[in-house]
Amino acid sequence: MKKLVIHGGRRLSGEVTIGGAKNSTVALIPAAILAETPVKFDSVPDILDVYNLQAILNSMNVTSTFRGGELMIDPTNIVESELPSTAIKSLRASYYFMGSLLGRFGRATVTFPGGDNIGPRPIDQHIKGFEALGATVHEENDTVYINAENGLKAARIFLDVVSVGATMNIIMAAVHAEGTTVLENAAREPEIIDLATFLNNMGAQIRGAGTDVIRITGVKKLESKNTHTIIPDRIEAGTYLALAAAQGDGVLVKNVIPEHLESFTAKLLEMGVDLEVREDSIYVPKSVNLQPIHIKTAPFPGFATDLQQPVTPLLTLASGTSVIQETIYPERTRHIPELQKLGVDISNDVYGQINVTQSSNFHGARVSAAEIRAGASLVATGLMADGITEVINAEHVLRGYDHIVHKLTMLNADIQIEEE
Repeated sequence: MKKLVIHGGRRLSGEVTIGGAKNSTVALIPAAILAETPVKFDSVPDILDVYNLQAILNSMNVTSTFRGGELMIDPTNIVESELPSTAIKSLRASYYFMGSLLGRFGRATVTFPGGDNIGPRPIDQHIKGFEALGATVHEENDTVYINAENGLKAARIFLDVVSVGATMNIIMAAVHAEGTTVLENAAREPEIIDLATFLNNMGAQIRGAGTDVIRITGVKKLESKNTHTIIPDRIEAGTYLALAAAQGDGVLVKNVIPEHLESFTAKLLEMGVDLEVREDSIYVPKSVNLQPIHIKTAPFPGFATDLQQPVTPLLTLASGTSVIQETIYPERTRHIPELQKLGVDISNDVYGQINVTQSSNFHGARVSAAEIRAGASLVATGLMADGITEVINAEHVLRGYDHIVHKLTMLNADIQIEEE
């Protein structure tokens, strides 16, 4: 087990470059097995999830090499095999192998995925989509068995709730299905556009990604002809923007797509953070006289649930009480008791509302990262606090943030990884 040790109180300044999107990467790697040629990705974040996905690929005789942000995957000698349950259970995004294996072989057997514990995240919409395409699905002993004996056939599918995971999984399953699948009430996240772009560049016919109606016309084969560059991580970018506003004396956040962050930056501007939004970067000056705000998480283009925890330390500087309504995962509150240990005035109720009141005199403490974004909020608060903060279960943070210790160190933070 690893921990992050932070000597807090240092002001941050300089530049930070955002890596490729985690939420794209964890879908693109499973999607690579749909190709009949080697695949190359660029701007791949150096996070633990990538290595876990490589272990899963290796179990299917799919070779991969990862260095310097470039990931090569060769699925040409892929074989069906039992996927390693340890790697599957370590990250929820392993469920994308359901769609990619179904699209490649017409069947899939996947142990029920693990990942962050942030409340119920059922896969019923994934299953609904697979069944509409002609597959039979049953669950037994924490394992999902999917089989399309008669081949996959196009269907009209309406998602009962907007789901990024189900949208991506259905796209991957449908790329080889006979006919044109119409997916309605689809999620609109930029990461879905990224997946569709990758598949289209290999010969898929996907139209409407980024809207709530996506049409997928099945094709016989997919062949990679160029390197796919993964989009910048809007959640990592938002995390550094909030941290720069809270503890920075002038920080330039580079490699961002500002359009992906509009719901987030709008809230920072509402607080009084004088952002300078440029073409592919955002400058955050030292922020003073901040005002409290009301945040309500929502599917894209709304305020991302993955950013409600990273923005929390900044809210403590506003002159009053800010309110967060978590509508996506109401149980995403495991950071609250840990932040309280650091001196944050924060509380929540049974309806998913979180209240953050102006706080000061944060003090170092030993706290635990329950999941990725909770860990990010603890790291940010530790950087703002006096004394030493130890964030245990740091693997959760390292799962989602590319080179976080190096990037923070370059901004003048005092932070190290140590063995617990």
